[in-house]
Amino acid sequence: MIRVRRVYDQPQDGDGARVLVDRIWPRGLRKEAAALDEWLRDVAPSAELRTWYRHDPAKFGEFRRRYLAELDGGRQRGALGRLRALAAAGPLTLLTATRDVEHSQAAVLARLLREEAGRDEAGDAACYAHLVCPECGAVTSEGHRPGCPAAG
Repeated sequence: MIRVRRVYDQPQDGDGARVLVDRIWPRGLRKEAAALDEWLRDVAPSAELRTWYRHDPAKFGEFRRRYLAELDGGRQRGALGRLRALAAAGPLTLLTATRDVEHSQAAVLARLLREEAGRDEAGDAACYAHLVCPECGAVTSEGHRPGCPAAG
């Protein structure tokens, strides 16, 4: 189960791993009050893409397309791999400071993770979580992606 919520909302039972997916720390929020398990800045959209988008729902389709392309970058792949592993291990709540969570990067990530999970209906995704490299997001038995620091 993958949820999308505002980081300012109170934690709920069943949230599972709570991960902030914004590049910038939310205004006015103390780190202790956020009740986060992780903050994955590298999975957030670039500053250039955020500036272009400005949370305009009319631009959401193009934002989604550009953001998914950005997620193919090295650090982004690693952070996305970490989200995949967390989603495979149990409930996952993606947190963002934006008011319109339905038109946010968290919503794009949740949809991507849900679609990937839906493609693997033949088995239990949690069984394979240990095979995902947290650095590059690749299945380690198939080899790391070029430039992965874990490839050693």
